[in-house]
Amino acid sequence: MPDRGGGPTGPRIRVGRPSRRARTLLMTLGVLAVLGMAFTMFSGFWTNWLWYRSVHYSSVFTTMLWTKIGLFFVFGLLMAAAVGFNIWLAHRLRPPLSAMSTEQQSLDRYRMGIAPYKKWLLLGITVLVGLIAGASAASQWRIWLMWVNGVPFHQKDPQFHLDVAFYAFDLPWYRFLLGFGFAAVILSVIAAALTHYLYGGLRVTSPGARATAAATGHLSVLIGIFVALKAVAYWLDRYGLAVKSSDFKATGNWTGLRYVDANAYLPAKTILFCIAVICALLFFATLWRRTWQLPVIGFGLMVLSAILIGGLYPAIVQKFQVQPNEQTKEAPYVQKNLAATREAYGIDAAKVTEYQGTSDTGNKPKLRHDVDATASIRIMDPNIVSPTFQQLQQMRNYYGFPTNLDVDRYSTKEGKDQDTVIGLRELNLAGIPKNNWINDHFRYTHGFGAVAAKGTEADSAGRPVFTEYNLPSKGDLGTYQQRIYYGEKTTTYSIVGGPQKEIDYSEDSGGTRTTSYRAKSGVNLASPVNRAAYAVAFNEPQILYSGAIGKGSRILYNRTPKERVEAVAPWLTIDGDAYPAVVNHRIQWIVDAYTTTNGYPYASRTTLGDTTADSLTATNNSRAVVAQQNQVNYIRNSVKATVDAYTGKVTLYQWDTKDPVLKTWMKSFPGSVKPRADISGSLMAHLRYPQDLFKVQRELLTRYHVTDAQTFLTGSEVWQVPSDPTNKSGNAVPPYYLSMRMSDQKAQAFSLSTTFTPNGRDNLSAFMTVDAEAGTSDYGKIRILKLPTSTTVDGPKQVQSQFNSEQDIAEAIRLLKGGDSEVEYGNLLTVPLDGGLLYVEPVYVRGGGLKYPLLRKVLVTYGGRTAFEDTLDQAFNKIFGTEGSTTTPPGAGNPPPAGNPTVQQALRDAQKAFDAGRDALKKGDWNAYGRAQKDLGDALKKAAEAQSQAEKAGGKNGDRSSGKTSG
Repeated sequence: MPDRGGGPTGPRIRVGRPSRRARTLLMTLGVLAVLGMAFTMFSGFWTNWLWYRSVHYSSVFTTMLWTKIGLFFVFGLLMAAAVGFNIWLAHRLRPPLSAMSTEQQSLDRYRMGIAPYKKWLLLGITVLVGLIAGASAASQWRIWLMWVNGVPFHQKDPQFHLDVAFYAFDLPWYRFLLGFGFAAVILSVIAAALTHYLYGGLRVTSPGARATAAATGHLSVLIGIFVALKAVAYWLDRYGLAVKSSDFKATGNWTGLRYVDANAYLPAKTILFCIAVICALLFFATLWRRTWQLPVIGFGLMVLSAILIGGLYPAIVQKFQVQPNEQTKEAPYVQKNLAATREAYGIDAAKVTEYQGTSDTGNKPKLRHDVDATASIRIMDPNIVSPTFQQLQQMRNYYGFPTNLDVDRYSTKEGKDQDTVIGLRELNLAGIPKNNWINDHFRYTHGFGAVAAKGTEADSAGRPVFTEYNLPSKGDLGTYQQRIYYGEKTTTYSIVGGPQKEIDYSEDSGGTRTTSYRAKSGVNLASPVNRAAYAVAFNEPQILYSGAIGKGSRILYNRTPKERVEAVAPWLTIDGDAYPAVVNHRIQWIVDAYTTTNGYPYASRTTLGDTTADSLTATNNSRAVVAQQNQVNYIRNSVKATVDAYTGKVTLYQWDTKDPVLKTWMKSFPGSVKPRADISGSLMAHLRYPQDLFKVQRELLTRYHVTDAQTFLTGSEVWQVPSDPTNKSGNAVPPYYLSMRMSDQKAQAFSLSTTFTPNGRDNLSAFMTVDAEAGTSDYGKIRILKLPTSTTVDGPKQVQSQFNSEQDIAEAIRLLKGGDSEVEYGNLLTVPLDGGLLYVEPVYVRGGGLKYPLLRKVLVTYGGRTAFEDTLDQAFNKIFGTEGSTTTPPGAGNPPPAGNPTVQQALRDAQKAFDAGRDALKKGDWNAYGRAQKDLGDALKKAAEAQSQAEKAGGKNGDRSSGKTSG
């Protein structure tokens, strides 16, 4: 272009301004960044909605979503309105401009600078505080739903005589509202004060009055509102004393009112409430008086009263009234705490029975029989034999078993209940021949089959006696859907049902069976939007364009049972141990879930993460409880949940029909929990008392087995859960499932048991068991056998030390450790027997070329006698002085002599009579047992006579059945 300015020619250089192309590029990148962030946020929301819809719990998602949105907007707008209104009001009340001091001249620069942007600045501040407040309020959705839908407990606290629901559901919401009010007032005071200062309403160094009348009135009203809220806080604090936690020297953790609370803090809070009301009125009065003199004096008096009445006076009462006579003063309040704590944790019906700890029975053969009737001793430790299952039943490297197997009950072909160790052959991605995206997510997608073994038996080589085995699995469990798409080890996503075939299992012939997923579980990936959303959510772009995804493809994720239940019921606390069961020809994961609160008045709090920890959770984090509230003082096993291992279907069943917390959540999420009546009989047969609840209860019972306040205060009856004697971790011994019969029971029942020792000592103080067999009238009944303090009975640690210190046993252990072998101790089981205590511990050996443990020995002690034998029967026989006896009829374990049908029939009759006698013992039916023993004697006599006649007739010695029967 020509030079129109007459100046020098040449190119012009523009400094500091990008070219149009650069500006366009920057704008494009900015728009793309915003769109990318928006789609990332959308993908998280969209994939969550698709998942909840796929599991048919979309109502849970929408209820949480609309509740959070409602709370966000309501409280966000309230906070924005409060702060924005006070900024606007302070600006409107600014004084007219007059002669400026040096201070005002300095501020005038700031006023001039923000003048063009005042509206935008006001909008920005209000939006910012509104967003923060709204986000904070949205996180309180649980408190809101419980307040709106709260169901009464129909139990009142002993101090204020209010329903427990007030403390569990109402008080938390009132405290949130109070906290929100304080935040709104404080932010409004700060914003208003800064605005007044900026526009001259408040002056720091200027001559004359420090505040205009308008500023004085405005700030006085705000401070008056703050003091009024403080008065409300003092009033609510009165009720908060009923759920306040404190340290109490006599009992440790304490919740509820003590003497000093009821007689000092409670009246102090009432007095402070009255003072705060008066002080608030004085601040409001400045609208007319236009002076802060009286309000400031009143506020100072309130602060001084809070120090003297709320702090010093209670300390004096505690020092001079309580401490000199603590037991008498505190006893009534301790009694309230005892009653409330026992009720809140469901231990109020625990039956404590005195137990001598030593047996007076001299009839050892009878004791030998009593063992079989009292307990089905489990010698297969589910926490030890997982590597054995892995080695013998893994079949392929891409399968695996959990570190800790489970114990359940299954019926044998004869119709008898059998304690069974069970585990699922789940997918193990680490064992896939070649790891790549297709193999990890399309071809290797599921495990296959259950593996089960008798809990009470081992074969001659020390291996489990499998009742379900091989690939595909076969055995006593019958036919069922064996494919496992959802399991404890299935932690990654899989894409199934599309054109890519899945590995089902490899055959012995070398071939590989393939399959395609046929269930409707998971989210359909037919939509490009769905694929793009999951590509972003899982940070895997191949999901968007891979040809392996086509018609029918579905993505499965959130596949562990616990995370599925937690997702569909985010208001539940999940037990750490989900376990599988074959129910109605399908593998179902059974998950126990709890409702909790920390607002039960007078009930002492406990920390779930600590009380449920033991030697198993220390080595296996997957067994840790999934808690919504870690600090609780009320817990119920209110829900039993199932997760189908093939379809992933989650079903929640109401278990505790009286629990008000569950009823509250069922009102909040209608239709999410099915009634208890919907539980089928086949499912009921596999439900059990949950371990984590039992561990919480046993921890509380270390102190709260005492029902007398005076004894409780002395601390003389405090117990402790012993550390696991089978390892050196120092962690608590885990409770054990075992079929056993207590003295007041007619037959064995599936039970969960543990032991206690005195605080700081190792001898036994008590044995605790709970009936774990669901569907029975005694389910959940806690029985405690309390040993006398005047005599000493060995505890688990002492018994283990006794095992290790006996010379013969120590030498045998040393020999077992020969070479590169390693000895592993199984669960040390404790069984009450005829007034004494029987300890049984299986001993496994791993090594010598074997990568898995095998049962080699069984340790047994009773009444001061110890046995270390190859089998449980041999150990019992030695303990009870019946080494020559057998647990089967003579000859019944060997083939009967050929060619003599009379002998064969007699031995069959003997076996039948023996089985009948054993069953009668388990049921405690002594009449039937006597008849069976008579039949057994007659059958053996008949067999002996027939054999003798045969020998005489044949002129030669035949095989003779000999030996003693055990009764």
